[in-house]
Amino acid sequence: MDLRAIGMGLAFALMWSSAFTSARMIVAEAAPLHALALRFLISGGLGVIIAFAMGQRARLTRSQWRATIVFGICQNALYLGLNFVAMQWVEASLAAIVASTMPLIVAFAGWLLFGEKVRPLGILGLSAGVIGVAVIMGSRLSEGVSLPGLALCGMGVLALSFATLSVRSASSGGNVLMIVGLQMLVGSACLGTVAAVAEPWHVTWSARLVTAFAYTTLVPGLAATWVWFTLVKRIGAVRAATFHFLNPFFGVAIAATLLHEGLEWADVLGVAIIAAGILAVQLSRQSERRMPVPVAPQAATQQG
Repeated sequence: MDLRAIGMGLAFALMWSSAFTSARMIVAEAAPLHALALRFLISGGLGVIIAFAMGQRARLTRSQWRATIVFGICQNALYLGLNFVAMQWVEASLAAIVASTMPLIVAFAGWLLFGEKVRPLGILGLSAGVIGVAVIMGSRLSEGVSLPGLALCGMGVLALSFATLSVRSASSGGNVLMIVGLQMLVGSACLGTVAAVAEPWHVTWSARLVTAFAYTTLVPGLAATWVWFTLVKRIGAVRAATFHFLNPFFGVAIAATLLHEGLEWADVLGVAIIAAGILAVQLSRQSERRMPVPVAPQAATQQG
């Protein structure tokens, strides 16, 4: 993995983790599904407009359309929709910790479904990641947590894992930003439909709400998603997914700073263990390997 990929991964993890704090601010003052549907409508519209200005067009193959729709539903509508609803009852830091288990699910699915081999050092690193997350999670659970909210976060990370395995073919073909915008519009349509039927509209306007919404729309929404697509295309889904191990650190740190959520010794210990796990996984993944794609593998292009 080159320095550019590492920089992209760190930037993505920071932007992605900050979304939990801004989401917590939003759902405290607005209906979560309505707010998220509007966020994706704006982000997706901007993405398509910018992509069009850059010469990109929505001329995708059938497999690319299928993967884009799957990603829009699983990552945007399911993963983020479930997390936005859960954030009404769980802390932003806890949601970030749950989401950080995604690389483990992706790696396990790669081994179980596609015959991906995991080296001993990689297994050690993934195990360290599990232990680190468990240390942090154990401390949080002992302090009391909403089980329904935690269950929603768990279902969301399963949807995110499936989306991660599907993103490979959607990012090929050179229309990255166009695809980012399109999958956001897919998510907006799904969430808007559900919100109209199942969620009463309410909003309490404030400067914090407007700032958090604007930030979430432009940074974690548009910029981070584009970086993620580009990173997956550069180094592959499983290797890119290891950067999610940084999310407990960034998620807890940002929430503690902006939302004054508690930061305990277990958080520090867990982050240190997870950091060691990241190093082990990255060292075990230095050699290039090809990651099979669950949808339209024949459409896959070169993988870094």
